[in-house]
Amino acid sequence: MQTKQSKTTIYLLTAGCFLAFFVFGFTDNLKGPTLPAMLAELHFDYGVGGNIFFGEYLGFLIATLITGILADKFGLKAVMLMAGAALVIGVSGYSGFDSAFLLWISLFIVGMGLGALELGPNAIIVNLHHERKGLFLNLMSVLHGLGSMVAPLFASWLFTLDISWRTVYRWDLPLIAFFILIFLFLRFPKSEEQTRLDFREIPRVAFKGQLPLFHIAIAAYVAAEIGMASWLVTFLQQARGQDVTASNQALSLFFALLMLGRFIGGFVVNRIGYLRSILIATLGAIASVVIGLFGTGNLVYFLPVTGFFFSIIFPTITAAASDLRTEKINTVLGVLFTFAGLGGLIGPFLIAWGSEIFNLQIGFALNIVLLVVLLVSISQLMRGQKQ
Repeated sequence: MQTKQSKTTIYLLTAGCFLAFFVFGFTDNLKGPTLPAMLAELHFDYGVGGNIFFGEYLGFLIATLITGILADKFGLKAVMLMAGAALVIGVSGYSGFDSAFLLWISLFIVGMGLGALELGPNAIIVNLHHERKGLFLNLMSVLHGLGSMVAPLFASWLFTLDISWRTVYRWDLPLIAFFILIFLFLRFPKSEEQTRLDFREIPRVAFKGQLPLFHIAIAAYVAAEIGMASWLVTFLQQARGQDVTASNQALSLFFALLMLGRFIGGFVVNRIGYLRSILIATLGAIASVVIGLFGTGNLVYFLPVTGFFFSIIFPTITAAASDLRTEKINTVLGVLFTFAGLGGLIGPFLIAWGSEIFNLQIGFALNIVLLVVLLVSISQLMRGQKQ
């Protein structure tokens, strides 16, 4: 992007990015509340459910890598419109098909759309608000949290009306159509430099210095967040005996606290420091998961409380990593989010098969292992900064 834009352009693009992240959160988090109904209707086990979810995060993984390079070449507007088209196709397919393979393909396409949405708005905010990107990335993520919170509440309400999980999923289509319409008319500043579409540049640009540690950190974090979001409802229903309403309310609480934490955290991460903020949040998340998983009675509600500690981790990792270099920033962010997609692929899959081989308690406990990996990575980054 150009380095200078009018205030109106900055305002409209920022608002558009906030809308995009609401769509992102809402779309991504309809699958968790609808998972038990889908498994029951189609007679799938946990392993098949995990395999279907695998499709979404594989699509996300591929899209983030490709769209970072495409954005450097063709611009971010093309990426945003591609995201909308993929979401329409994928959501339509997932809400219509019966076979595991076609459901996998549909979520793969949804994942492609979400991967493009991960890259596009983050890259726009980093370029528009470089000095205050920590604040704006966290505030933008509040809208992701809002969409994520609304999705299970909306699904739970529709379920009380005896509406099928397929119809619940189709209600996402009008929201996606609105998003596409908005971005058709938004004007994007043209890039000042033309770059070659060269995949051989990726290792040189995105794996230098401390960037690999950021890749590990974001992968571990996203694996834990998406794993919890995808399986929390199922865990509470089948391992703790909660009903549909209570379990979906717990997921909404998770995302409400995620949203609240990002709103508050956006104003404090610059003061505390990016890496120190992430370290403190990770320690809180580990404690919360341990208490919720192994505690008795109402202590189980520490699991959704984990959302508060999760809140600032992803956007603050993004802000910290983007400080390391500015050359081909879209490609750098694309690779970073590719590792986020890898984490999203691993998390639900790991919990699904851990639950299938052992039980839901052990499968869900794998979130603790993922958070320890995050803790070690951030500790190493902080040590590197001091040297």
